[in-house]
Amino acid sequence: MARRRRRVSPEQILHAAALEFAERGYAGARVDRIARRAAVNKAMLYYHFTSKQQLYRTLLRQMFSRAAERLQAIAGSNAAPAAKVDRVIAAIAAVIQEHPVFPSIMLREVAEGGAHLDRATLLALASVPRAVAAIVEEGVASGAFRAVHPVFAYFSVLAPIVFYLAGTPIRKELSHLHVIDLRALSPAEFVAAMQDAARRSFARDRRVRRAS
Repeated sequence: MARRRRRVSPEQILHAAALEFAERGYAGARVDRIARRAAVNKAMLYYHFTSKQQLYRTLLRQMFSRAAERLQAIAGSNAAPAAKVDRVIAAIAAVIQEHPVFPSIMLREVAEGGAHLDRATLLALASVPRAVAAIVEEGVASGAFRAVHPVFAYFSVLAPIVFYLAGTPIRKELSHLHVIDLRALSPAEFVAAMQDAARRSFARDRRVRRAS
């Protein structure tokens, strides 16, 4: 009796690819290692993805799209602009914590000047700052926010979260060396501090209260 072939999902391969790309970057990643991580043969991997390039871009588009969906839902809600910013910061942190390899992949890609991003992947990426921009523009138009530029607003909330969460291993090593205790601020406390900083930075009236 013929053995039943084990089903392999694209998600299983994408998960293995994310680990490989995070550890070695695009150039250093190897399809054979991705296949071994996913416990599939290369023929099965190529059945789902025709090349390493397609695998990489599919992974990034999926990550960007999932993040954008959350932020777009927040932007389209009936909450006040300041409350939306709070939720955006929490959502960005949650996405990164759910996909801890994502910062490593993106920081490598940024360092290489986006060399591996095609138009479709860039459009998927652009959907993330667009969602944040919509919230900022709403806040400015309503008078809740000062005339803050949406691009500044986006990077001012994204970059600290990415670097804080991506730097967890380094913070642990520094703490072990007793140089400085950088573990004292938990991720939840860091997010709360970022929310407070963003409210104060964006608010038209700097005597801002906590968003409800």
